[in-house]
Amino acid sequence: MAKTYRPYVPEQDLLLPPSLRQWLPENHLAFFVSDLVDQLDLSAIMSVYEDEDRGFPPYHPVMVTKVMVYAYCVGVFSSRRIQRRLVEDVAFRVLAAGNEPDFRTIADFRKRHLMALSGFFEQVLRLARELGAPRVGRVALDSSKIKANASKHKAMSYGRMREKQRQLRDEVNALLAQAEAADAAEDAEYGPDQRGDELPRSCSGARVGCNGFAKPNGRSKPARRRRPPRRAHPLRPRSPIRRPNTTSPIPSRAS
Repeated sequence: MAKTYRPYVPEQDLLLPPSLRQWLPENHLAFFVSDLVDQLDLSAIMSVYEDEDRGFPPYHPVMVTKVMVYAYCVGVFSSRRIQRRLVEDVAFRVLAAGNEPDFRTIADFRKRHLMALSGFFEQVLRLARELGAPRVGRVALDSSKIKANASKHKAMSYGRMREKQRQLRDEVNALLAQAEAADAAEDAEYGPDQRGDELPRSCSGARVGCNGFAKPNGRSKPARRRRPPRRAHPLRPRSPIRRPNTTSPIPSRAS
C-alpha cells in the first residue's frame, strides 16, 4: 500500500492564473532549482515516510526539499522566514504548490534529514556547475564544464575536480550551519513554539481591531461595555421582601 501524502500538484490548474508556472517567468531560479531537484534520487528521505502509516499525512518530501534548497540559495536561512515567504513570496508559493508548512516542520525536517539534505544540496550545485551556471542565487560556482574530451587542456584535472567538490561540500556545510544557527538564535529569542511576529490578542481576529473596536460588516464601532452589577447603598438598609401569606384562609364570597 502506497504512502499517502498531502496534495502536492505543481501543475495544478487554477482560475487566476490558469497555471502555477505562469506566476513566474520561465527562466526564474525557482524553476531551475525545481528541475535540478527532480533529477535527484530522494529515496533516502522518501523511505523514511513510506514505512510509517500512522498519523496525519506529512508534507511531500520533494516539496520541502525544493523549498529549502531554494531558500538557502537565495539567502533565507531562518525557518521562520521561510514560513513567511511561503505566504508572501510568489517563488516560494510556486515551489510549494500552495502548501504552507510551519517553521517547526521545516526545522525538524532539516534536523531529521541533515546528512541527506547535505548530499542533495551538493548534487544540485554540482549539476548547476556542470550546466555552466556561474551561480545559483547567492551561491557562486565555478562555471568550468567537465567536457568529454580527456585532453588536459580541455578537461578539468582530477585533482582540480576533487578540489571543487571539496569547496562545494564546505559551502553546503556552511549554509546548513548558518540555518541551524539562525533557528537556534530565534528559538532563544522568541521561544521554540512562537514565530516572533504574532499580533497582540487585541489585534487578532477579523472582527476586532487593535483598539478594542468591533468591526461588524467593515464598520468600526466601540465595543459594548458590560454594566457593573448594582450594589446596595452602605447606609441605606434593605427593605424586607414582602411575601404573600399563604397560611391564612381565603374568605369566600358567600360570607
